[in-house]
Amino acid sequence: MVGEWRKTPLSDLTDPDTPVTYGVVKPGPEDLDGVLFIRGGDIAGGRVLTERLRTITREVSEQYKRTLLRGGEIVVSLVGNPGQVAIVPRSLKKANIARQVGLVRLRVDVDARFVKYFLSSPMGQEALGAHSLGSVQQVINLRDLKTVNVPTPPLSAQRAIAHILGTLDDKIELNRQMSETLEAMARAIFKSWFVDFDPVRAKAEARDPGLPRPIADLFPDRFEDSALGEIPEGWAVCGLDTIAQFLNGLALQKYPPDSGRSLPIIKIAQLRTGNTEAADRASADLDSAYIVEDGDVLFSWSGSLACVLWAGGRGALNQHLFKVTSQRFPKWFYYNWIQQHLSGFRHIAAGKATTMGHIQRHHLSEALVVAPAPKILVAADRQIAPLVDSVVRNAVQCRTLAALRDLLLPKLISGELRIENVEGIVRNFEVPQSA
Repeated sequence: MVGEWRKTPLSDLTDPDTPVTYGVVKPGPEDLDGVLFIRGGDIAGGRVLTERLRTITREVSEQYKRTLLRGGEIVVSLVGNPGQVAIVPRSLKKANIARQVGLVRLRVDVDARFVKYFLSSPMGQEALGAHSLGSVQQVINLRDLKTVNVPTPPLSAQRAIAHILGTLDDKIELNRQMSETLEAMARAIFKSWFVDFDPVRAKAEARDPGLPRPIADLFPDRFEDSALGEIPEGWAVCGLDTIAQFLNGLALQKYPPDSGRSLPIIKIAQLRTGNTEAADRASADLDSAYIVEDGDVLFSWSGSLACVLWAGGRGALNQHLFKVTSQRFPKWFYYNWIQQHLSGFRHIAAGKATTMGHIQRHHLSEALVVAPAPKILVAADRQIAPLVDSVVRNAVQCRTLAALRDLLLPKLISGELRIENVEGIVRNFEVPQSA
């Protein structure tokens, strides 16, 4: 139990050959053939965001051999959004880190996942936050990071706790990867059929379209001219606002929460994070059209323009966000058409001489889409709708798993809950080793 677990300064748990340290001070220009490089902002959500890493030259990296990564170390963001913690994946062996990142390489008799979970827990975050400096940009002082006291139960208990929490995290990560694959599949079908017109092109050239005969027969075998150039014969060109309705949110400061009945307000910030943690609240007595549910398509038309399949739970739709719906077209159809035009919308918003770039209603009308014959839409829906539905279900399950992990984490780390009492709770979420 917690009273039996001594606490040890983080520096005393580290490999004696590599004290807690930070990385490259002056990274210099990016070198696409150089060494991958982890900055503070590349650590979020308990992982290193490998998809956004920059590079530095090999010469610069060689000057900081002490922070060349082996994989398995803990990295902590020190600046900007301090206190983000992750374990370096083995795939980043020989990468390096920035000065804004603290490197913690632990002794072999200390479980890195356990320490990572402690630093991510409310207790760990409070300890790290106690060392935050500055009012505009918070900083974790490296010298103080070394003194954070970490509970140190026996290694067997560290590993058991890390396994319980890691099982939930593994399932979350597996769901995330599955959703990326499913959405890519849905996007590929959509683009092939409705943007590139591959089945029509194949039939026009007397080639096999590679589809089951009943589906292939639905597509025409010739094109006709339109405002978008050649489109399949019998299909129609129309504005994005013709295939869907774009409902702008409310100025929800005018709808303060009632005692005991309220909803989290979904703003652009919530759209970015995908959850409503620490969100403002509004009255729950709103027109149902302005209440957001899991699976709704949300589109931010100002600031950081983005379009998402929402899975962050029930909430209230704030201004600057559209909830997009349609009575004629399936969700995946208008969602993918918005994604198709998103880069153009961002370009328009970037050209606005205001503090917050945005698009206007007429830009939705001017964003042209191609609508197919109804029978083709039905056939596509059978292919694509199950993929999109699975993406939303996976995201909702991830939210449930994350809530369970966040509930168990402080209680396990503190020793308030016994390991044997919670192992059964997560057993149903076990992820095979081969996953």
